Amino acid sequence: MSARAFESFLARIYVDAGARARFRENPRAEAERAGLSDAECTALENTDFVGLEMTARSFARKRQMKQQKGFLISATRLLRRFFTDRLALFRRR
Repeated sequence: MSARAFESFLARIYVDAGARARFRENPRAEAERAGLSDAECTALENTDFVGLEMTARSFARKRQMKQQKGFLISATRLLRRFFTDRLALFRRR
């Protein structure tokens, strides 16, 4: 299997809590279900589950912060546009 498939599997485990729970219950079966090679399946059987959970939480916080930051930037742009338009109208009078 390719490195891309292995990385996609890991990304899914980090992001999807259900997939992570299934992986924790039976790492080899989940890896095989994803089509990973025998060597990759064997390597994943020795996963540090505490580290996996810590990393998943860290990624979730980063995604949340990025979404909040994106919202704040959009709100700021909207407010600037609104007030800039109003200021331009006021100056014309």
